[in-house]
Amino acid sequence: MDLTGKTALVTGASRGIGRATALTLASAGASVVVNYNSNENAAEEVKKQIENHGSSALVVRADVADYSQCEHLVKSAIDHFKRIDILVNNAGITRDNLLARMKEEEWQAVIDTNLNGVYNCCRAVLRPLLKQKSGGRIINVASVAGIHGNSGQANYSAAKGGVIAFSRSLAKELGSRNITVNAVAPGFIETEMTGVLSDEMKEQVLSRIALGRLGKPEEVADVILFLASSADYVTGQVIAVDGSLSM
Repeated sequence: MDLTGKTALVTGASRGIGRATALTLASAGASVVVNYNSNENAAEEVKKQIENHGSSALVVRADVADYSQCEHLVKSAIDHFKRIDILVNNAGITRDNLLARMKEEEWQAVIDTNLNGVYNCCRAVLRPLLKQKSGGRIINVASVAGIHGNSGQANYSAAKGGVIAFSRSLAKELGSRNITVNAVAPGFIETEMTGVLSDEMKEQVLSRIALGRLGKPEEVADVILFLASSADYVTGQVIAVDGSLSM
């Protein structure tokens, strides 16, 4: 899985799955654009780790919910590395609540970041990606919640379900240009998002997972690496990384 000479843009790359993905793609030889929205110190630490392993990195702040900031993100990447070959749309937030109690701003914030953010980044990267005429890879991080839904996460599930449908549609649009589009659907992964689970809730979750444990961010990143490198004939697919949760 050699990505030498390739440039990858990873949104939400300062922590969790995004951080693991940035480091994994860099370990395969890619130059990496490390996007973040709020935690600059964490993003700079990711950049430092990438450079310590011999790859190049660029840190760019951008809120993916804002299209103009996504345009700036892509332009910064092109100006610095002269190309983008891989886009990983990972940035995401949660605002969990039962629908009867969910405020409009809780709904809108999740849709804006988790769904509109994918649209914004894909739209911003599409013209330079097509202009390069060398193909490309788009990997969108969805969720098993977008496949089966999740109580208390109507906003998150709707957004991630939209990401899945969006990915399949875009795969059909871009296949003739040798650009693959796939989605990865993580289950319960050891990140800040799952760190708030109570012991009782964690036990309930583990009882539904055949492997009997939460996943690791690096295990999701390995699947993203496969889709970014070796998976030449895979497009329009959704790969669940969930230890059997969605079975």
